[in-house]
Amino acid sequence: MSPRYPSLLFLLILQLLAPASAEPLDFNLDVRPLLSDRCFKCHGFDKNTRESELRLDVPEGAFANRDGGQAIVPGKPEESLVWQRITSTDPDDVMPPPDSHLKLNEKEKQLILQWIAEGAEYKEHWALIAPERPDIPKPVNATVHNPIDAFIAHRLLRDDLKQSPATDNRTLIRRLSLDLRGLPPTPEEVTTFLNDSSPDAYAKLVDRLLEDPSYGERMAWPWLNASRYADSNGYQGDGERTMWPWRDWVVDAFNRNIPWDDLTIWQLAGDLLPNATTEQRLATGFLRNHPINGEGGRIAEENRVDYVMDMTETTGTVWLALTFNCCRCHDHKYDSLTQEEYYKLSAFFNQTPVNGSGRDPRTPPVLAVASGARKAEEVALTEEIEALREEFASFQKELTTKQPAWEKSRRTENTDLEWAVLSTNSAKAEKQKLEVLKDGSILASGDNPKNDVYNLSTETELPSIASIRLEAIRHESMTKGYLARSDSGNFVLTDFKIRVQPLGGTAIHSKFKSAIATYEQSDHKITKTYDDKADTGWAVYENNQINRDHEAIFHLEKPIEVPEHASVIVTMRHDSQHDNHNLGRFRLSVSATPDAKLSTGERRLQDALAVEATKRSEAESSLVTAAHREATPRHAELEKLIADKENELNSNRKGLPKVMVMEDMDKKRKTYILDVGVYDKRGKEVEIGTPAALPAFSKDLPQNRLGLAQWLTNGENPLTSRVTVNRFWQQLFGIGLIKSPENFGVQSEVPIHPRLLDWLAVEFQESGWDVKQLIRTLVNSHTYRQSSRVSPDLLEADP
Repeated sequence: MSPRYPSLLFLLILQLLAPASAEPLDFNLDVRPLLSDRCFKCHGFDKNTRESELRLDVPEGAFANRDGGQAIVPGKPEESLVWQRITSTDPDDVMPPPDSHLKLNEKEKQLILQWIAEGAEYKEHWALIAPERPDIPKPVNATVHNPIDAFIAHRLLRDDLKQSPATDNRTLIRRLSLDLRGLPPTPEEVTTFLNDSSPDAYAKLVDRLLEDPSYGERMAWPWLNASRYADSNGYQGDGERTMWPWRDWVVDAFNRNIPWDDLTIWQLAGDLLPNATTEQRLATGFLRNHPINGEGGRIAEENRVDYVMDMTETTGTVWLALTFNCCRCHDHKYDSLTQEEYYKLSAFFNQTPVNGSGRDPRTPPVLAVASGARKAEEVALTEEIEALREEFASFQKELTTKQPAWEKSRRTENTDLEWAVLSTNSAKAEKQKLEVLKDGSILASGDNPKNDVYNLSTETELPSIASIRLEAIRHESMTKGYLARSDSGNFVLTDFKIRVQPLGGTAIHSKFKSAIATYEQSDHKITKTYDDKADTGWAVYENNQINRDHEAIFHLEKPIEVPEHASVIVTMRHDSQHDNHNLGRFRLSVSATPDAKLSTGERRLQDALAVEATKRSEAESSLVTAAHREATPRHAELEKLIADKENELNSNRKGLPKVMVMEDMDKKRKTYILDVGVYDKRGKEVEIGTPAALPAFSKDLPQNRLGLAQWLTNGENPLTSRVTVNRFWQQLFGIGLIKSPENFGVQSEVPIHPRLLDWLAVEFQESGWDVKQLIRTLVNSHTYRQSSRVSPDLLEADP
């Protein structure tokens, strides 16, 4: 075995080979790429593949004292084990080992020698350091039109090269037209440009092409590729899907020059914005462009997990240019990314109700989207509805000033004493949470299931029961503040039963002989609640009745005696074929009066009016306000107008294409690290989070996709602006300032012009993420406008 220590003569020879005027090395540009390619696979971030417990990607590992010495001794190559091993001639000692099929040539060894001799300075990976605006080099010649040219000219001067002259105008208009709208110029456009001798002729051409409708199509094309857009599902059968409205929105967004930070937030979390618009919800189709697997025998949960992973990896690639996909199964072998961080990031996307079953190309959640004439109709109707709502709100404010006088005139002696509210001891639903409020009403919350059953144990001081009153009461937590959490705000009560349960005795039953209600939907009568049929029931969805409180009174065939300490048991079933039609808030009262009549809320109103306005409960105040509004004809007219327009809008949306979009579930889904990425091999539970190598995810941000999108567009994030400007540079110049636009990790190539990249990234942010301004800056440069003809000198310098 040959000695590990190279001879002093060999060291002297290598030092003599070094240029006398060698510039100090930059770790990120000169050394890290070499170590990453040849060393980090076995001596890098991934502890599972690390050999000899040696890390060379961080100074703490490289400089640590080990048996036999230090891997790297700053300033002393001859004492550094790394230097000894890479220059060894013994196949058992040399690094990289022969079986790795990796080698260091003499020039590369010389770089490592120089770096160690200069002190072996480590730096954080350049891409993880937030960009700062560099000083713009002073112009060196007349070809410098803007800062881009200054950076390029400075670099060329260093390499003893010159920029090419400007190309001819005929070539220039063709180049610009193809780059900005994807189409060649027409003969007439060429002639006009060639004949325009004004000094701003080119600037005018740029502005005209940026406003051309085809500009959006040209800009959208690379983004659609990055977004994995397709018109089919991507698996066997490859069924069609309806994502083209999202595609059209992307084109329109580029044409309207929506700021890039807004585009980011809308596409990742538009649905989570306050009062999200249809456009903002549509934008989230970005995340739903994943393939849909409808193969026979596939497991729904396996598909769902794959879809979540697709969203995670696409987001990491498109906005951060980091290869997160490596971390689904293990820690990254090169970058400072762990498997746990991968699943923390996936937790942001794991909250959508997307399921993995079936091959339907419109897997919910979906959004009906209008286009063309129907879109114009929808816009007009929406504007009409908004105008009516504004008028309605103004009218309600006016009513508020008149309410005290109305209350005084409306207050009468309360003689309606026949009803006693049942005192609830226990209120339980099979799937929801039931809460007893101060006014004796009961509120459903939590999950919003398709169907549910309420079981109530109550008591009363009345000695007997002949009639039962059920009040359906609106609540702000319901859809539009109506009566339920269904899409329409309507409920369907399919079964209603009551019995008295004496303490330790046999239950006492009595059938209903009749029932009346303040309102009944034409095909859902109140008497259907006790016909023992699951597909019938009481509902009130017609004539805007869902925006009113209602009551129903059930008459027993014969009164039921209520022994002392007996419980009154009430069961309410909601087995409708319509989803989520469960009564949201209700109150139960009993009366000893046979065939009791509807009070239509009169007793409750008089009770509330008897209370001083400042001392009323929220429910009492709402009741009085609602009664005042109902007594004013114009209020009802406006309500009906709004309801009619909303119905017209809903009718207009029927048959519209449905686009897959995002939304989050009410109940949080747990996220786990998956062993080797397998859907059912759950390990440690994790919460949402971002990689530790990047700026921390603040607790002040929304703890969901909206927070993630805001984190991505925060000025402290070192990647988003760099990745974006590099993508547009590549689009116009054919190759990016980083040649690997989807990988800014340590395995990526170093930036061609790092200072230019940072200047563009900062300029882009400070312009308000203005894409057209960025494009304008790029194409107005001499660098873009120069001739593409290669001179012999340039060909020799850059073959």
